[in-house]
Amino acid sequence: MERILNYVNGTLRPALGGGWLAGHEPATGQVFAEIADSDAADVEQAVQAAEHAFPAWNALGRQGRHDALMRVADLVERDLDLFARAESRDNGKPVHLAHEVDIPRAVANLRFFATAILHWGSEAHLMDEVALNYTERQPVGVAGAISPWNLPLYLFTWKIAPALAAGCTVVAKPSEVTPWTAFLLAERCIEAGLPPGVLNILHGTGPKVGAAITAHPRIPALSFTGGTATGARIAATAAPMFKKLSLELGGKNPVLVFADCDFEHMLNVTMRSSFRNQGQICLCGSRILIERPLYERFREAFVARAKALRVGDPALEDTDLGAVVSEAHMEKVLGHIALAKQEGGRVLCGGERVRLDGRLRDGWYLQPTVIEGLDQQCRTNQEEIFGPVVTLQPFDREEEAVAQANATPYGLASVVWTRDGQRMHRVARALKSGIVWVNCWMVRDLRTPFGGMKQSGVGREGGVEALRFFTETKNVCIRL
Repeated sequence: MERILNYVNGTLRPALGGGWLAGHEPATGQVFAEIADSDAADVEQAVQAAEHAFPAWNALGRQGRHDALMRVADLVERDLDLFARAESRDNGKPVHLAHEVDIPRAVANLRFFATAILHWGSEAHLMDEVALNYTERQPVGVAGAISPWNLPLYLFTWKIAPALAAGCTVVAKPSEVTPWTAFLLAERCIEAGLPPGVLNILHGTGPKVGAAITAHPRIPALSFTGGTATGARIAATAAPMFKKLSLELGGKNPVLVFADCDFEHMLNVTMRSSFRNQGQICLCGSRILIERPLYERFREAFVARAKALRVGDPALEDTDLGAVVSEAHMEKVLGHIALAKQEGGRVLCGGERVRLDGRLRDGWYLQPTVIEGLDQQCRTNQEEIFGPVVTLQPFDREEEAVAQANATPYGLASVVWTRDGQRMHRVARALKSGIVWVNCWMVRDLRTPFGGMKQSGVGREGGVEALRFFTETKNVCIRL
């Protein structure tokens, strides 16, 4: 039985209250870990450690913080295989996916922000012979970070790396559903000699730990990734306290397929954008809109590909889809499929739980599911399902496709497939989403800002936007 401990003031320790949560392995449905069940007292202890560590960490300077983060990144990369297997056991995703994408991107996050802080300049403005103005950015102090379960280490480092690079100390909460890679990261921070209290990692539930971080009066900035309903509760608590907030929330992302696209390339990528990580990525395309002349060809080919996807043991190289993250989430996804049928949708493939053999017989596996016959106003096309479920709908005109794509409360990401250069720019400009991919998906440049529109969140992460979020701006005006 694994034991997942908090990381506070440079040491690994149980929760102050002595409680434990059960950690389940999605592939088997069995308990494999005990997780520290922290509460507000642990948050207070972590904040005190972070406050004590802040002056020295900030005084270490950009080069010193760069060096410390690079040491941590090197150790994660050294143990990449261990992290990948831990994430698969935590999350249910195929090991090869964590090995190829999640852990390398976590390493890239650490290295990118460690390096970016070295090249981050300030502005200066000369008012002729009157005065010199320059802008100084100072770290906010103790930053809070709450990350989700779908890309555990990738999104955890996406938050803590810019905060630490900017000079903040951090109190962070990974998801209680997927805590193992954060615990392994804590061990690597100790090995790398990260100063005590600079990074503090608390395990536990959202209502106890997440709420305490959100409401803590000495945490002035909070970065959260998760569901829109939770984000609304965080904003309701934090906004009256005038905290800086970055909220990366849900998505109901459209994929617009025009008849002039490169069909085979589009089909290959759309399979990934639909079912990667069992559809448990906020950027997955869950609504596919196809120009009518291409609709029947697309439907036939896409359904055949979906049926051929292999649902199985996450440890095997030929597995396409592993287990979804929890039994409760599996039941939620199945409930949405049942709702789609009630709303008149036709299930073209999938729609059922998959029962495997042997030690995997109680695991939480779902078939990739394709549904047609639903309009964009039904609940199935309005609510985030966050599983291996996509809907298909034809369109006749470009304007109709854009209107359908924009017809949800969400605006995180979208994908456009066309060879028409003018249409690429025209449609990208018209789509109400924070990210528009044209003829690709999940191509990320860490220098660019990341975030959504509408109910998909507020604020931007990535690039200098992330560094700015964790700092306060001060203008200095010197009379000449």
